[in-house]
Amino acid sequence: QLDPENTGFIGVETFASLVHSHELPLDPTKLDMLVALAQGNDEGQVCYQELVDLISSKRSSSFKRAIANGQRALPRDVLLDETGLGFYKRFVRYVAYEILPCEMDRRWYFYQHRTCPPPVFMAAVTLTQIIVFLCYGARLNKWVLQTYHPEYMKSPLVYHPGHRARAWRFLTYMFMHVGLEQLGFNALLQLMIGVPLEMVHGILRISFLYLAGVLAGSLTVSITDMRAPLVGGSGGVYALCSAHLANVVM
Repeated sequence: QLDPENTGFIGVETFASLVHSHELPLDPTKLDMLVALAQGNDEGQVCYQELVDLISSKRSSSFKRAIANGQRALPRDVLLDETGLGFYKRFVRYVAYEILPCEMDRRWYFYQHRTCPPPVFMAAVTLTQIIVFLCYGARLNKWVLQTYHPEYMKSPLVYHPGHRARAWRFLTYMFMHVGLEQLGFNALLQLMIGVPLEMVHGILRISFLYLAGVLAGSLTVSITDMRAPLVGGSGGVYALCSAHLANVVM
């Protein structure tokens, strides 16, 4: 009766009077959450599906975020319909669609996104890898298959199971690369996947994820091949790809 056109929305004032007149057994805290979600659209409407999710205790993180951020005045149109965007805003929209599976979360991220702090971790790691590669390439006068050069293997950054006592090598090997192909592949994926992930999830979570993948690589080599040296940031790249796979599945 309150939604004759079957839109799935009713006005928040209508809903409030309905709660009062029918004495619906809604927890006051959940009612406040629902009202906060209603303020997330510019028409101030209560969504039926949000009510169902609220009663069944689904999407609790979305409700908590709605309370934490207060009013979220977002257009109800699909984000892809947004026109006249500059280069940076188009990139933010691309990141939203690449990383976030829910349209509401995409719009919330797009309109609430701030450039501070910038995604500096993946950019800094990639830049350091390129600088280290150029330095060793110029020093050894060798740009491919550098691991075959005896001086290269003497580097304090390369990991080898025989050097397990030097704990820093479990991570520093990620700055060394065999050649241009390995460096280019890793750098490309780090920037294409790592930067969008870092923009959404933040530097702490992504740095922990990346370094955990690097550490897993050196630990695996330690127990599978005691003779093999290890170089490259592929372990971290695989961790980023696996994290992105979760977004693809969702």
